[in-house]
Amino acid sequence: MTRSFTILFALILTFSALCTTAQVKNVQEEAERKGVQRVNRKIDKGIDKGFDKIEDGIGSLFGKKKKKNKADDNNASSENQNQNAEIANANASATPATAPTMDVQWSRFDFVPGDEVIFEDGPAALEENGEFPSRWDLVSGNCEIIQVNGENVIAFPKGGSIVPYLKNSKTDYLPEVFTIEFDAWLWHDNQRDIYVNWYDKKNQKNSLHDDIEVNSFSLEAGNTYQELEKKTKHNGKWRHISIAYTKGKLKAYLDETRLVNIPHYEGNPSGVTITCSGYSSDKPEQLQYIKNVRIAKGGVKYYDRVLSDGKIVCNGIRFDVNKATLKPESMGSINEIFSLMQKQPDLKFSVEGHTDSDGDEAKNQTLSEQRAKAVMNKLIEMGISADHLTSKGFGESQPVADNGTAEGKANNRRVEFVKF
Repeated sequence: MTRSFTILFALILTFSALCTTAQVKNVQEEAERKGVQRVNRKIDKGIDKGFDKIEDGIGSLFGKKKKKNKADDNNASSENQNQNAEIANANASATPATAPTMDVQWSRFDFVPGDEVIFEDGPAALEENGEFPSRWDLVSGNCEIIQVNGENVIAFPKGGSIVPYLKNSKTDYLPEVFTIEFDAWLWHDNQRDIYVNWYDKKNQKNSLHDDIEVNSFSLEAGNTYQELEKKTKHNGKWRHISIAYTKGKLKAYLDETRLVNIPHYEGNPSGVTITCSGYSSDKPEQLQYIKNVRIAKGGVKYYDRVLSDGKIVCNGIRFDVNKATLKPESMGSINEIFSLMQKQPDLKFSVEGHTDSDGDEAKNQTLSEQRAKAVMNKLIEMGISADHLTSKGFGESQPVADNGTAEGKANNRRVEFVKF
C-alpha cells in the first residue's frame, strides 16, 4: 500500500513540473499561422511556375527545344507521315500519267564531213547484180551487189570483210583529220553487227586500236558504249553512221545522235575495213547491206576558210537523187553555217550550187539553182535575215575535180557559200 502511494505521488509531482515549464498554444493563433504558411506555399508554387514558363520562352528564342516524351514523338511522327502522304497524293494527281515525248531533230546533228573526198562508192548504178563491188577488195567471207527497192547496195549474204580498193592501200592513206560515212540496213537483234576497223586488214599490219561496233540501237568504240534506243524488234531500217577523227579525237554518230566522244583515241588510223557479221540462221533472207560510203579529208574551220578563201565549200550538203530535197545528214554543215552567221552578223553569202557532169547539162543547171535556193531558204527559215543571202546555180560548168572518177564527181557535187 505504502509502495503504490509513493509511485503515484512521484507521477503527480512530475506532471506538475511539466505543466509549470511548458506553454499551451492558442488554438485560434495556431490555425491562423498554419493558414498563412499554406497560402505562402501556394503563392511560391505559382511564382515558380511563372518563372519556368518565362525561362522556356527565352530558351526557345535561343534555339533550345523542349524535350518531348516518347508518346509525343510518336504522335508528331504520325502527323508528319500523314502530311507527307497528303502532299505526295496531291503531287501525283498534278503529274501527267505519261512523260512528254522528247523532240529529237536532225537540226541538232553537229557532224560536218571533210571537204575533200578521197573515197566514194554508192555503189554505182552500172554495177551488175550478183557481182563483187568493183570499188572494193575482199578480205574474207562473201560480198556482192544486190538491188533493193530499185537501187544497188553492197550485201553480205553470209558475212564478210571488205576494204576500199586503192592504189596506195599498203600505206597510211587516212590523214590526220578525216571523216567516214555510210548507210547500213540493220535488223533488230544485236547478233549481226557492223564493224569499222581502222586499218586495212588485207594490206596493212595489225593495229592496236579498237574497232567501232554498230547495230540498230547502239554504237561502241573502245570502252565507250551508248544506246540510241531500246532493243525493240523491227523489220530492219536504214541507219546513217558518221565518224569524225581529228588528230586523236574521235566522234561517232548513229543517225542524228552523237553516241561516242573520245578525246584521246589510242593509235593512228591508217586505213578502213568494214565487216558485217552475217545473216540470221533462222531468217537467211534478212541480209545485211550498206551503201553511200564516203571517206573525206577535212578540214579547216569555216570561219578560217572565209578569211583565207572568201568562201566555204561544202560537200556535206546532200540531196535526194535528181531532186532539191535536203537529206537529213545535211544539217550538220547547215548548222555550222547558221552558227557562223549568227556569231558574225556582218557576213553575207551567195549560196551557189554545183553538180557533176552526169545527165543532161540543162537539167543540171536547173537542178543546181533549185538546190542552192533550197539551202538558202532553210537558213532563212532558221532565222538568218533574207537580205544576208542570195542564191544561184552553175550546173556542171565549174568542176573542181575529174568527172571520170567517183571521188571527182563527189567533189564536184557541192554547195559553196561565197562572201559578198
